[in-house]
Amino acid sequence: MSNLTTIGHYINGQLVDASSAQTADVFNPALGAPCARVVMGTAADVATAVAAAEAAFPKWSATPPLTRARVMFNYLHLLQQHIDEFATLITREHGKTFADAKGEVQRGIEMVEFACGIPQSLKGEYTDQIANGIDAWNLRQALGVVAGITPFNFPVMVPMWMFPVAIACGNTFILKPSERDPSPSLLHAKLLKQAGLPDGVFNVIQGDKVTVDALLDHPVVQAISFVGSTPIAEYIYARGTAKGKRVQALGGAKNHMVVMPDADMAMTVDALMGAAYGSAGERCMAISVVAAVGDAADKIMATLAERTRNLKIRDGMAPEAEMGPVITAAAQKRILSLIDSGVAQGASLVVDGRNCQVEGRENGFFVGGTLFDHVTPEMTIYKEEIFGPVLCVVRLPTVASAVELINANEYGNGVAIYTRDGGVAREFVRQIQVGMVGVNVPLPVPMAFNSFGGWKRSLFGDHHAYGPEGVRFYTRHKAVMQRWPNTSSGGAEFAFPTMK
Repeated sequence: MSNLTTIGHYINGQLVDASSAQTADVFNPALGAPCARVVMGTAADVATAVAAAEAAFPKWSATPPLTRARVMFNYLHLLQQHIDEFATLITREHGKTFADAKGEVQRGIEMVEFACGIPQSLKGEYTDQIANGIDAWNLRQALGVVAGITPFNFPVMVPMWMFPVAIACGNTFILKPSERDPSPSLLHAKLLKQAGLPDGVFNVIQGDKVTVDALLDHPVVQAISFVGSTPIAEYIYARGTAKGKRVQALGGAKNHMVVMPDADMAMTVDALMGAAYGSAGERCMAISVVAAVGDAADKIMATLAERTRNLKIRDGMAPEAEMGPVITAAAQKRILSLIDSGVAQGASLVVDGRNCQVEGRENGFFVGGTLFDHVTPEMTIYKEEIFGPVLCVVRLPTVASAVELINANEYGNGVAIYTRDGGVAREFVRQIQVGMVGVNVPLPVPMAFNSFGGWKRSLFGDHHAYGPEGVRFYTRHKAVMQRWPNTSSGGAEFAFPTMK
């Protein structure tokens, strides 16, 4: 234990001495044992990071967008050289399979590719001679010091939803990563410095609620981006906006897949296996409910059950692994308790993932793939976001009843429909009250040049994440009207001015 690496802060271009700081264990979930320690930051640490970011802002925001984009290009090149290193850190501290971790890094890289085009994204509009002798234009300017508070389930990708665009827009950034898998944050810092990013533009503060609250309360921090559970998202939105900050807070989900009787059932089962059990269900876009219409459930249940029983559950570094452990012992306990509640409330437990043991990893935080049938909306396993490898099947008579069920849910993050009927799919897309919709696509996560965000209690704030919405979130719109004194004044005007 005494030989564990300590993961600390990164402020003003330097790792901070953490020899006297309070720390917490970081676990390897497959082993169920600590693999590092992380510093628990204080309000004073946050103040130091904010001061560094504030000092760096004037020069960085005045740097031409093309120059900022060139730093992003350098960073992009370095990221492509370190994909395996990032993925190894993810698997060690999160538990997801190495292949899944590499996919996460690649999706993060797409955000940097978008940020490299920031000169185009920041272009304003110009109107010549909007009135006699007057020209008008608009521009977007950086906010100042901004912060990101990110979750454990995507320790590389979700921070990259935030800081590449924020920095490319001219802001300085403070990242507060999850204390459960903090190592990738320091690799980002290292590579950004190698890419030529000036000191103070990107900073990392480790910690828990203490550091979060300090960021929310600090008067210099202009904006907060957050991804996590709905209760915490609501808390961050309320506290941050009360302090006058711009806040985007992405919350929880209960994502449904509607399966119509005419769907390609082999394609549907393949999609469900990856969408429900990939990353052990620890995705905000994971499918956790099948809304099976008509006799669709009868067509897929036998195959779905067999595939679930035969999931290859291993340490995430094993090449053959299809699913790894969940993040912590507490998460494992909560998921098992919810499975117990499903049984107690009358759902049919088709595949039981309790008592999952992996040879050589007996202390790991594993939960086997779990499948319930005949789930009803009143059951706890339907209402709560389980965030684990548990799939619930709800049987419904019509697509209209499926739409009604989904629209009544408090969450509105993602949804999918599997069908061969274009008319049904078109109407479903129009009627469903969900922010991201897939038609024969199980995880409709938008590409970097679109934007990511749910509806209802899956998002607090007016802006979705990354892409064009990210540019709007991290900048302010300024309108300018200009006239030069090349003609004599017509005298004072006391009426409200109109364009002549």
